[in-house]
Amino acid sequence: MNAVIVAVVIMLVLSLLRINVVFSLIIGAFVGGLTAGLSIAETIDAFTGGLGAGATIALSYGLLGGFAIAISKTGIPELLVVAILKLVKRDGDSQKTGLAKVLVFLLLLMMAIFSQNLIPIHIAFIPLLVPPILKILNMLQVDRRLIACILAFGLITPYMFLPFGFGAIYQQILATQIGLSGLKVGLADIPKAMVIPALGMLFGLIMAFILFRKPRKYKQAEEEEVEVLKVEVKKSSVVFTVLALIAALFVQIETGAMIAGALAGITVLYVTGALKWREADQLLTEGMRMMAFVGFVMITANGFAAVINATGDVESLVNASASLLKGNVSLAVLIMLFVGLFVTLGIGSSFATIPIIATIFVPLGLELGLSPLAIIALIGTAGALGDAGSPASDTTLGPTAGLNVDGQHNHIWDTCVPTFVCYNIPLILFGWIAVVFVL
Repeated sequence: MNAVIVAVVIMLVLSLLRINVVFSLIIGAFVGGLTAGLSIAETIDAFTGGLGAGATIALSYGLLGGFAIAISKTGIPELLVVAILKLVKRDGDSQKTGLAKVLVFLLLLMMAIFSQNLIPIHIAFIPLLVPPILKILNMLQVDRRLIACILAFGLITPYMFLPFGFGAIYQQILATQIGLSGLKVGLADIPKAMVIPALGMLFGLIMAFILFRKPRKYKQAEEEEVEVLKVEVKKSSVVFTVLALIAALFVQIETGAMIAGALAGITVLYVTGALKWREADQLLTEGMRMMAFVGFVMITANGFAAVINATGDVESLVNASASLLKGNVSLAVLIMLFVGLFVTLGIGSSFATIPIIATIFVPLGLELGLSPLAIIALIGTAGALGDAGSPASDTTLGPTAGLNVDGQHNHIWDTCVPTFVCYNIPLILFGWIAVVFVL
């Protein structure tokens, strides 16, 4: 049995059985290492050696969580909620209720898209914006699985298709790795090649609105609604909070480090007094605790990825598939897309998947007679596959962190499974059509 398949399947099965994702990743990594013939000591060394790569991400998310909670306590996010909530409270007017739903959906979708390019803060906006909106979602009886799918669309599609922010990073990695593997491609070619796969993501979003359109009831205390309607925010708090957000964004862009950006934002809140010194320690700790799960999973996922790389079985998996499919381009492309899906599901990062698969997919693609644009679409789609649905991906961990603050949203069954179904199936189909028939 191929070690990559064994490790990923075990991790996914355990996660679906509601075993903690961190434990599932650890067990999957160890079984995968042993399956590949690594000794226990070698598996442990590979796993622990990879953990450090996730430490920076974990600390970044922890600080961003603290920053988000600090801002939320100033009452700024509640102002958005109050405006929408007033629409919902007007005599149960169905027209007003429908408008409120549209506003919430558009707000979350645009914030998710902007977080990848216009304001490149990635999932940092989720713990800031989503928890206050839960009160409205509960009143509107919106299925949170739909919200998870909306957020996932906004977090994935921009980096696949738009060459800005995180998209610029993803596409640069894609072009560089394809070039290192023997095929020179231009950055301008990547958006052209990814148009059809991006349409697959749009198809998945439409499918999510159909699948999760029925009302779903969640528990909500009545006092929460009263509290939101009575929210009062000082003008000075608004000014200082905007300054903190600008400082965090500016420093993050200038340094390229989320840690520095979050620290700058928190410092502004401290210095201006928008964050009270007596409450600061408790608030920051609360925010870090909210994002701690994400941090632990990201650290563990890096250990898992290190073991996967150490087995060397990704290359053997692709080569074995290719040898069985001589001349059958359609089936070979489909198999390669599934390989990309398996790798990304396991390690939880599309950006890290590209270097793993490019060295194998480029020569195979050339051997199959694929055009440069088709090879770009193949590798770009194979990398993005699995980002939605992976228990270890920040595309699923971020939405869960925001939607599960009241304990009513399960990470696997309410985020991972819905996003997997809505996006990976259309992405495989549209990616396959692009590579085999169009490009």
